[in-house]
Amino acid sequence: MKIFNTLSRKKEEFVPLKEGEVNMYVCGPTVYNLIHIGNARPMIVFDTARRYMEHKGYAVNYVSNFTDVDDKIIKKANEEGVEPSVISERYIAECKKDMEGLNVKTATVHPKATEEIDGMIEMIQTLIDKGHAYVAQDGTVYFKTRSFKDYGKLSHKNLDDLRSGERSLLVSGEDQKQDPLDFVLWKPKKEGEPYWESPWCQGRPGWHIECSVMSRKYLGEEIDIHAGGEDLIFPHHENEIAQSEAANDKEFAKYWMHNAFLNIDNKKMSKSAGNFFTVRDISEKYDLQVLRFFMLSAHYRSPLNFSAELMEAAKNGLERIVSCVGNLNFLLESAADAEMTEEEKGLIKEAEKYTVKFDEAMDDDINTADAISAIFELVKFTNTNVSEQSGKAFVQALKDEIVMLSDICGLIVDKKEEILDADIEALIQERQDARKAKNFARADEIRDMLAAQGIVLEDTREGVKWKRA
Repeated sequence: MKIFNTLSRKKEEFVPLKEGEVNMYVCGPTVYNLIHIGNARPMIVFDTARRYMEHKGYAVNYVSNFTDVDDKIIKKANEEGVEPSVISERYIAECKKDMEGLNVKTATVHPKATEEIDGMIEMIQTLIDKGHAYVAQDGTVYFKTRSFKDYGKLSHKNLDDLRSGERSLLVSGEDQKQDPLDFVLWKPKKEGEPYWESPWCQGRPGWHIECSVMSRKYLGEEIDIHAGGEDLIFPHHENEIAQSEAANDKEFAKYWMHNAFLNIDNKKMSKSAGNFFTVRDISEKYDLQVLRFFMLSAHYRSPLNFSAELMEAAKNGLERIVSCVGNLNFLLESAADAEMTEEEKGLIKEAEKYTVKFDEAMDDDINTADAISAIFELVKFTNTNVSEQSGKAFVQALKDEIVMLSDICGLIVDKKEEILDADIEALIQERQDARKAKNFARADEIRDMLAAQGIVLEDTREGVKWKRA
């Protein structure tokens, strides 16, 4: 299995620090509002990477944080006249709802910044003691960026270039900094803000320190994979490396994975441009499984363009897989309960090549686009080779293979059969009887009645199927 490592800018063979175990940290959202579809991409992508690693037999310790103290959270709390915790807890709950809709697995641990303050104070003090940080006159604590000789190794930015380059690349500076590139570890409280006691002043932590502390606490000083959106490479992840390695004297993360940006109709997503969509917005138009399928239709390191046309294509693509599994379920109800014939055994062996293609794609830097193509090929193969004469074992084996590969991608394709009300079941049976009696007017009337109740009938060679509109 190969992973593209942002640190080396090349694909590397994945070898975990401890055999059979993967420690993975993924930066989570700042919880001041509903998550947007840009937030959803890393959630889906790295959840899929986790699922595949678990499929390969690894025990994955997966940590993803919630930043629950932040300027935006405080601003919203002040606007509503409530404590910041009210805002953060509200949107953590909403985020978890969206994650469930996207079929993102719950992390091994979902730490919150406000619950890890003691660990942050401890790490900051360690950095001060080691000469990597200093306390300004007002109690602000800064990381001494030039004290860490490898600063810039992730983003491949040179310190002198940062100093003389564009102002947008500089970490925001105050007059009391020893160097404009130094960044905040702890800052004094302001009026109307939450604060914690510390050796330096009453205040709260800087953003970057929280992930260094949570990662060390829940995964150890050295981890296998650190992941997030490419917008986090600099300065957030660069600063995490500096803090963690300066404090622990060990390599922080062996592999760094970053997903590319999501654009809307080939433009950057922004509220001012009127093209900003939350996951909740999308859920009003589509099943969130469609959004997940869409996100996996491109390689995670490729920029992804969101549009209504592409979402419709994703919906149709997912429906092809779901319909295939639905047909197999239908056949299983009446298939002969017999062992596979020699011909069926040969077809199953032939079908295995699509699973091999799936694994090869996922082993190549989690290439979900090619992996989904392999699922489509398996679906086509299944549709071609399964019939009413197929045995139950053969049908079940093909179904299991499609469902397993889809599940690795977090796609729910085996829809549980819904139980119709007795009245509706009776109408379906009456329609069948009317058709047999060539009373097509009554059959059509019943079809229309069911359609009015949101039940769509489909006459197939295997019999009558139904679905909710």
